[in-house]
Amino acid sequence: MPTITIDGKELTVDEGKTVIQAAEEAGIYIPRYCYHPGLRIVGQCRICLVEIEKMPKLQVACYTRVQDGMVVHVNSEKAKRARQQVLEFLLVNHPIDCPVCDQAGECYLQEYYMQFGLYDPKMIEDKNKKHKAVPVGPHVMLDSERCILCTRCVRFCDEISKTSELGVFNRGDRSELLPYPGKTLDNPYSANVVDICPVGALTERDFRFKVRVWYLDETKSVCPGCATGCNIEIHTSKARPYKNEGRRIARLKPRYNPEVNDYWICDYGRYGFLFVDDDSRIQQPLVQKDGQFNEVEWDNALYMIHGVLNQALENGKSVRILGSPQMSNEDLYALKRFGNEVLEIHDIPVTVKPLEKPYSDDFLIREDKNPNTRGAALLGFDTDHAATEKLLADCRNGGVHSLIIFHHDLFKGFAAEDVRSALDKVETVIFVGSNMQPTAELATYILPACTWAEKDGTFTNHAGRVQKFDAAVDPLENSLPEWKILRRLAKQFGHAFAYFEAEDVFRDMAKKVPAFAGMSYRALGDRGMVINENGRPSQQAEVKEELTVVSK
Repeated sequence: MPTITIDGKELTVDEGKTVIQAAEEAGIYIPRYCYHPGLRIVGQCRICLVEIEKMPKLQVACYTRVQDGMVVHVNSEKAKRARQQVLEFLLVNHPIDCPVCDQAGECYLQEYYMQFGLYDPKMIEDKNKKHKAVPVGPHVMLDSERCILCTRCVRFCDEISKTSELGVFNRGDRSELLPYPGKTLDNPYSANVVDICPVGALTERDFRFKVRVWYLDETKSVCPGCATGCNIEIHTSKARPYKNEGRRIARLKPRYNPEVNDYWICDYGRYGFLFVDDDSRIQQPLVQKDGQFNEVEWDNALYMIHGVLNQALENGKSVRILGSPQMSNEDLYALKRFGNEVLEIHDIPVTVKPLEKPYSDDFLIREDKNPNTRGAALLGFDTDHAATEKLLADCRNGGVHSLIIFHHDLFKGFAAEDVRSALDKVETVIFVGSNMQPTAELATYILPACTWAEKDGTFTNHAGRVQKFDAAVDPLENSLPEWKILRRLAKQFGHAFAYFEAEDVFRDMAKKVPAFAGMSYRALGDRGMVINENGRPSQQAEVKEELTVVSK
C-alpha cells in the first residue's frame, strides 16, 4: 500500500486510488465538476488540478493514481491560481442566470467562485447563446447554455441507466449538451441527472421556480416505494407551504448508502410522495351513517369501535385484521400485540397482490411495492396473498363480523365484484389509513393514520436490512401513527401498551423478537443493520458519512 503526503499530511492508501480519493481520506476537499464517485473518471473539467513534486506540470487529481512517496500540494499558490484560471474559462460563456436559477445556493460555480475565484475578468465579449429551457423528458428541463460539459449526465445515462439519451454535439465553444435526435430523457432513473449536475443546466420540472434551496430543511428517510428501501432525504419548506399549494414536501433526493442504492433513486420513488398532502388525505376520524361520513373526535370514535368489537367477541363472532407491509416495524409490532393480546387473533395476513404485475428491473426497482414485507414476515405476519384471498372468502361466506383493514385498497388486488360482495357481508368494516380510496369508502369507521414522512420508524428491506426514517413534517391535522392508534384502542380494552415514542416500541420489539435482538435506533445509524439467517444482526453500518459523499 503506497504512502503519500498531501498538504503535509502523511497517509497510507489502497493501491489504485486516485489523488482526489486519497485527499478525501485525509479530510482535504479538492474541487470537482466532472468527477463523481459513482461514475467513470474522465478527467476533463480540470478544476481539480494539483501540484505534485517531481512532476513538471500540474496534474488532474481525479485521474492521477497515487504512487508510493508521492508529495501532493492541493493548496499551493500555483494550484490555486490554475483552478482560478480554469474557473474563469468555464464562466466565459456562462449566462448570468443566478437570480433565477434553481441551482442557486447549491451550485458549484457559485461556491468555487466565492472560495478561490473573485478574479478580475480579462475577457470582454458577447457570450455564445445556446438552447434554453428545453424540456428533455417528463421530469427534466435543460438550459444548455449553463452547461459546462462535465458529462456527468451523459455518463450516467451510458453507465447507470444504460439508456444513452444524452450526448455532446458540435465542437469548441459551440459544444452543447442535447438529447440524441428522436430521443427523450424518460428512463426510470432520469431525474438523477439533476442530482449530479454541478451547475444549473439540468433542473427538475416539478421543482422549477418553486422554492429557494436555502429555505429547505433536510430529513434523513427511507423511500417507501418498494422493497429496496432506497435511502433518501426529504426536503421540506420551512418558510411557507410549498408554492402556496399546501404541499409541505418540496422534493426527495437520494442519500448515499453503498449497501442499498449507492447514490441513486428511481423516478417512481422520487415522485411518490405526492399523496402526503393530497386532497384525499384523511384528517379526522369518520363514521359512516346513512351513506354519509361524519367527523367525530378520537375518543368518541375509539369508544364506538371498542363497543362494536367487544360485543362481537362476547357473542363469539369473528373479528379479523388485514395488516399492511406499508406499515413500519413499530406499527406492525404494535398490531401484532393488539391482535394477539387484546383480540386473541393470531393469523393476520398483510399482503394484497396487485392485479397487474408492477414494473421492476435488475437495478433498484423491485416488483414488491411495499417497503416492509420482510419486516412483516420477521414479525410473524402471513405475507402470502393466498391468506388474504382466504380472508375475503371468509367474509363472503358470512364468517366475519368485524374486519379491520390497514391501508389496502382491495380493488387493486381483487375484482371489484369480489371486494364488494365480501365487504357487504361484514357487519362492521374499520379502515385505518392515510388517504381516502375505494375500500375506505365502504368502511363504517375510518381512522386517519400518518404517512411515513410524518413519523419516526423503521422498515426492513428485501435483503433484511433494518433502516430508520425520521419525521420530516408534523402529522396532518388529527392523523396519528398506527402504533399510537393501537395503543389508544388497546386502552379501551383495558390493556396498557407503555409506549410514548416510536423508539419505545422498537426497544420492546428488540427485546422480544429474535430477529431484531441487539438493535437500537442508535446502532442502526444512517445505513441500517442486516439480520442474518439465525435472526441476529450480522452487520452494523458505519454511522458517520464518508467525506466522499456529495449530493451532486
